[in-house]
Amino acid sequence: MKSSSPTSKVNVAVVGLGFMGVTHLKAYQQIKGARIVAVCDAVRAPVNGILPGVDGNISGSGALDLGRKLRVYQQLDALLADPEVDLVDLCVPTPLHVPLAVAALKAGKHVVCEKPLARTAAEARKLVNTARAAKGFLLPAMCIRFWPEWAWLKAAADEGRYGKLLAARFRRVSETPGWSRDSYFNGAQSGGALLDLHIHDTDFVQFLCGLPVSVFSSGISRFSGAIDHVVTQYQVPGGAVVSAEGTWLMTGGHGFNMCYTANFEKATVDYDLSRGADALKLFEDGRKPRVIRCKGPDGYTGELRHMIESIQTGKAPTLVTPEDALNAVRICEAEEKSIKTGRPVKL
Repeated sequence: MKSSSPTSKVNVAVVGLGFMGVTHLKAYQQIKGARIVAVCDAVRAPVNGILPGVDGNISGSGALDLGRKLRVYQQLDALLADPEVDLVDLCVPTPLHVPLAVAALKAGKHVVCEKPLARTAAEARKLVNTARAAKGFLLPAMCIRFWPEWAWLKAAADEGRYGKLLAARFRRVSETPGWSRDSYFNGAQSGGALLDLHIHDTDFVQFLCGLPVSVFSSGISRFSGAIDHVVTQYQVPGGAVVSAEGTWLMTGGHGFNMCYTANFEKATVDYDLSRGADALKLFEDGRKPRVIRCKGPDGYTGELRHMIESIQTGKAPTLVTPEDALNAVRICEAEEKSIKTGRPVKL
């Protein structure tokens, strides 16, 4: 694998050209240090460098002009044999995460892997162990840590800007996915909404408050055979009252939304994606409510920029680690066990 530097471009290959693959390609086009050199998909492929767009839960992705020099592969082995590829970005179904990421790391590549890292903690641990011994870096794509308004909340809590965090509630709701249903609706492989959708908030809870001591969850399965609606109470270090809801049960036409409310000793912070430019509001004692405008790219671009800069500097990513992603799966497994047993589950 070619060495990099703070001024050199990182050559990127994206594997899997569905909604998330297209989303990542769009993000790399905004990152000065990234150069898209190849894509890989067994079915979809650019035509004369043009890749059609697809729809997803955040927003649709329009057609992309990736250039006529782009190398197109149908098999991962051929891609991994390409000496010009520095970074392999895996946007593939969950069952493929571990085998493809392990292969890429053993080939000496850096790897971005979409969430969840694996369907089970045992599988995720295999990948984490491989990453520890690899020359390349592994970045789990836990994009919410990089979303500007969520990064703002993390900074406010860490700095004690409004006093101690007393309570926080997170909510992530969606219609059932309209794309890749063969994958999502096989809960044994996808993990349902619990592992595909709700895991973002589970991960952010540990990012904000530390690894939970225990979880107590309620949930149901409707489409996938796994958990498609979950509400969890997290017992966290520090004693804050923290909960999160995730669902695929919203009726058609509702679309996707994510929001949070955090109560500090001296302020309430309320974020709601559906409010658009007014998404983040701050309420402080003795002051008029105000809207907070957060600068910076969306979470997809933020996480991938973090990886590109890590490769350029030779320092492993710090804002999210393979161990963090393993713990997110561990917490979700505890939530699933709590739903099945009707009891709190310790971690």
